[in-house]
Amino acid sequence: MAGQWKDARGVLVTTTPTVEGHPIQEYCGIVVGEVIVGANLFRDLFANIRDIVGGRSGSYERILKQARDEAIAELQAEAASKGANAVVAIDLDYEVVGDTGSMLMVSASGTAVKI
Repeated sequence: MAGQWKDARGVLVTTTPTVEGHPIQEYCGIVVGEVIVGANLFRDLFANIRDIVGGRSGSYERILKQARDEAIAELQAEAASKGANAVVAIDLDYEVVGDTGSMLMVSASGTAVKI
């Protein structure tokens, strides 16, 4: 069953180096999922207003969550293509890219394994 930490292919993801109770049988290699999202003029405008008056920017938070979920999904797909059923030691990185810093890259990397 797919859930927050396991996709439809059954690829489990975790930030820990092991999965408790499931010894690693085989290491399948490093896997990466990367997503680059562009900022939207209107979203930026409303975020700037939030900066002035305070509060959280729900639109940016939704975009960050979506980008993170997509990066993890890409990572799981790459792991499955290598025959893995889990990815351990996942690291998430966020980077602003582009000449004007108008784009955000979310990168998820880890080690694909068979447990």
